[in-house]
Amino acid sequence: MLSLLFLLFVFSAYPQDKSNIKFGVISAKDFSKKIYSIDSNASAVALADIGNSKIEGNSKGGFSLVFKHYKRIHILNKNGFDIGTVSVYLYNNGSDEVKIDKLKASTYNLENGKVVETKLDLKSAVYKDKLERNWTEMKFTFPNLKEGSIIEFEYTKVSDFLNNFEPWNFQGTYPRLWSEYNFALPDFLGYAVYSQGYLAYAIKTKKTKTETFRIVDPKGVGASDFMSFDCGVSENRWVLKDVPALKEENYTSSITNHNNRIEFQLSEYREPYDPKPVMATWPQAAEDLLKKEYFGEQLSRDNGWLKETLTPFIKAAKTEEEKAQKIYAFVRDNFTCTDYSSIYLDQTLKNVLKSKSGNVAEINMLLCAMLRYADIKADPVLLSTRSHGFAYANYPILSKYNYVITKAVMDGKDYFLDATEPRLGFAYLPLRCYNGHARAINSSVDSIELSSESITERKITNVFVANNDKGIMIGHLQQTLGYYESLNLRNKIKEKGKEELQKDMQKVFGSDATISKYKVDSVDKYERDITLEYDFDLNNEKEDIIYFNPLFGEGYKENPFKSAERLYPVEMPYKIDETFNLQLEVPAGYEVDEMPKSILVKLNEANEGLFEYRVSISGSSLSLRSRIKMNRAYFYPDEYQMLREFFNLVVKKQAEQIVFKKKK
Repeated sequence: MLSLLFLLFVFSAYPQDKSNIKFGVISAKDFSKKIYSIDSNASAVALADIGNSKIEGNSKGGFSLVFKHYKRIHILNKNGFDIGTVSVYLYNNGSDEVKIDKLKASTYNLENGKVVETKLDLKSAVYKDKLERNWTEMKFTFPNLKEGSIIEFEYTKVSDFLNNFEPWNFQGTYPRLWSEYNFALPDFLGYAVYSQGYLAYAIKTKKTKTETFRIVDPKGVGASDFMSFDCGVSENRWVLKDVPALKEENYTSSITNHNNRIEFQLSEYREPYDPKPVMATWPQAAEDLLKKEYFGEQLSRDNGWLKETLTPFIKAAKTEEEKAQKIYAFVRDNFTCTDYSSIYLDQTLKNVLKSKSGNVAEINMLLCAMLRYADIKADPVLLSTRSHGFAYANYPILSKYNYVITKAVMDGKDYFLDATEPRLGFAYLPLRCYNGHARAINSSVDSIELSSESITERKITNVFVANNDKGIMIGHLQQTLGYYESLNLRNKIKEKGKEELQKDMQKVFGSDATISKYKVDSVDKYERDITLEYDFDLNNEKEDIIYFNPLFGEGYKENPFKSAERLYPVEMPYKIDETFNLQLEVPAGYEVDEMPKSILVKLNEANEGLFEYRVSISGSSLSLRSRIKMNRAYFYPDEYQMLREFFNLVVKKQAEQIVFKKKK
């Protein structure tokens, strides 16, 4: 008895280090939970998600990467049915392609107290779709899905492409009770390992062993064509338990940037291969790209066919910058971007000029070629957009990049240009480009940092309100927008016209107000901030008490940071500096009964954010100034509560009203 108690004690003293779930082993008890403590609102929960990667000798005279994936999910309600569709992405290069083996998938339902299994029909329910050049999507949907179903799948992926071990996402859109990845690396291959995320591993181990590898040379016919050797293997294991769902919040560049994830890149071959490094340096990668026909080779040509197009710009311009501005405006205003995610050319630059359309690489490489033809130093720049995820600065992993812009150098100053965005000013970039590391593809391979913290969006609103001779409150509003808000407004005007903007303003004021003399300045001057101006009449009923919000719809209506906690950083697209000034004459026949108190709040001791709300009255004249200034755009998870409380205060304060009462 004592021995049994001791064993129970030992068992309970150590945390669970293995998932006890096995394919096909399902009992009625497994359906009992309707809510899981990890997330009481979850529509589905992954009970186990396990991946195993290893290298095996093959019959082609080399090695294959074998990846096995098992997953079990409990679907709690119909909102979780989307997880019942599974996609697996398969790489191919010519006749060589990644293969799927031993796929099986089943849906389990509890019917009359018994577990009923419905197997996936592999012949009729599995589809393959060709995606881009080198990728195919294998897709299937589980049969007989119901609320309460448990589903599971398992497959093996076999790849002869050793450049990338299968990456592993420990998180997803639904919670995971157990997420595990195992990766066995033989000594004859070297891989760089990249890890990201903010959750601590429950288990992280590394063990070494010796394993026998067998290879068959298919070209031979005898026993000598069989090779066998022993080699050391490092067995790596990572486990996360009770992993919360990864939910996209406001001010997130890309949710993939913050997933707990591990990925691998082949760095070198060792014996029995001919030992050699695989991972190129940036100078090597740039040199290679500049020689490729689908990238830089077309920039080094004579490109005399550009003469007819460029001669008017070159002759008329007096300075390099003026020349560059004219060339940029020509490309921006006359070409249509068909794909905003590409770093390679699918057609010649000459054909891009002829068709007036192309992907982002083609249009901006054409811009680069035109600038060079005009004797302006210009180079293509690779970057990864915010939605695509972060790129690695140290290694040229080109799959991490999806966008090309142009860098022009004039009088020792760098100008970054993107001609794919209509109405974007010269030397401005779309916000999607500000995602950290970028690389100029030239002999020096300049490292470039495009940070959202390098941008400040300034907005100033001035409002003047007075009483006319009829006792009606009349006013004038003048507002200068930040550059990117100006760009959004230009696009809206192009799409809907100025009349729609005036209607939007009217909605803010309500039916008791009249807007007139509406004016929008600098709409067609793309390098300038837009200024709005209009007059208004406030035709409010003269009640005994008037409740008046002095910010005229310009304040924050709600806190952009709604979640109680956040596990990854806040990434604003820019720093902000918003100022609202009001000069108001107290309504005729009224006096101020109540008004907000002035406050000045700093975000933190480093003064990295400021909220100023000052209000005063002198006679019948009331003055108000509200300013929000954020000196940072990026905040770490442990700063989230500070940021959330700051904006809670802003929202509450800007909602306060001035109360006027009739004079006795």
